[in-house]
Amino acid sequence: MSAKITVGLVPLYIELYDRTSPPSRRVAIEAFYEKAAVELEARGLNVLRAPVCRLKNEFADAIDSFEAQGAQCLVTLHLAYSPSLESADVLAATKLPIVVMDTTPTFDFSPYQAPTEIGTNHGIHGVMDMCNLLRRRGKQYAIASGHITESPVAERVAGLVRAGVAAQALNGMKVASIGGSFHGMGDFLVTDDEMKNRFGVKVVYPSAETLSAAREAVTEEEVQAEIALDLEAGNRLSTPNGNFTPEVHARTARDCLALRHWINEENIGAYSTNFLTINGCGLKTMPFMEAGKSMARGIGYAGEGDVLTAAFVGALRQGFEDTSFIEIFCPDWKGNRVMLSHMGEMNFGCVDGKLELGEVNFVYGAENPVVAYGRYRAGKAIFANIYRDENGFRLLLSPVTMDQTPADDAFAGKVRGWLKPAMPVTAFLEGISRFGATHHSVLVYDASLEALEFFGRLLGLPVEVL
Repeated sequence: MSAKITVGLVPLYIELYDRTSPPSRRVAIEAFYEKAAVELEARGLNVLRAPVCRLKNEFADAIDSFEAQGAQCLVTLHLAYSPSLESADVLAATKLPIVVMDTTPTFDFSPYQAPTEIGTNHGIHGVMDMCNLLRRRGKQYAIASGHITESPVAERVAGLVRAGVAAQALNGMKVASIGGSFHGMGDFLVTDDEMKNRFGVKVVYPSAETLSAAREAVTEEEVQAEIALDLEAGNRLSTPNGNFTPEVHARTARDCLALRHWINEENIGAYSTNFLTINGCGLKTMPFMEAGKSMARGIGYAGEGDVLTAAFVGALRQGFEDTSFIEIFCPDWKGNRVMLSHMGEMNFGCVDGKLELGEVNFVYGAENPVVAYGRYRAGKAIFANIYRDENGFRLLLSPVTMDQTPADDAFAGKVRGWLKPAMPVTAFLEGISRFGATHHSVLVYDASLEALEFFGRLLGLPVEVL
């Protein structure tokens, strides 16, 4: 389970009202502020509080405090009108993403509502004032409007927060390339300078000596503990491939642990392995299982040396737990969907049921590994693809549904899932290639289009929605 995302909830108010209104109004707005905080906490966020902010120095103190406490995003909440020049400069200056929570305590504001309710329900023109200045200052933000409990506003804010945190995670990330890029595969190929200059991502290349030493440092006790965890999480395939020996499993576990230890020691945020060259990288096997375990732990991954997609999987995984590297393999014309698969890499946190364990007859130079396979769980998701066209990098998004795969399907011993787009599969396949999407993509469960569009905006990426 990933750590909770921490947000600072900024309460905006006006000093004039403290001088001219009865104390009961402050009691009411502070109660509403706490209610909003509780609603966000119910959506899985860790919410930091601050005293009500009215003047420049109060906003500065609140945001300094939030940053010092490790806030990863700011959520603004207008408790009434608040003059924008008191808050705009400090909000525009922070490096934290901003999500505007535009909500009020009163649901029914009809002609028969008590006029006294205006005092605690007129934050909207403060929102408009502030957003105008943020826009003029070039500060990206997202906004979600609705009643605090009678609308999905809190859920939308939480999703936007997660997208903001994901975008922040890319800058400064270290991505490892293990074995370099697949020769001749050009769609996702980027230079190290492009990764650094465009996204702030540093690509590193562990030597064979480094990974070999990490492998030798793994203890037998660690290996046996890892094997026990594998057998607890999965079942052996009921085929000859499931009859692997303890020795095959042990060398696989040792390679997985060696890679994991090195990733942790070097603070690697994502990585990619090239199965064609893995035998020269200091490991005995292609560590398919570690890819699935890495993504479940929060580390990005993509196959074939694709550091670009790996970095984006790693970033999105910081906001959205069930994020996985995927590839579209085969169209199911009859079912109006496509089959997702890969050699053995998927986020194990996205698996429906137990994993399936089997030995692979690996014909690409390294020794045979034990691989874990599974079915992608059913649910709503966003198909995302980072690609480059003639004008630069772009982000393609499409809402999709992952169908339920029957437990008795014919693909045991394969990574598999059936993705149904929100349009005819012919239009989907034509559309993704018309835009120029790469054949490596990202599946983000339980995310919304508006959240991932915000993610793209924060990274300065033109976003295409299919």
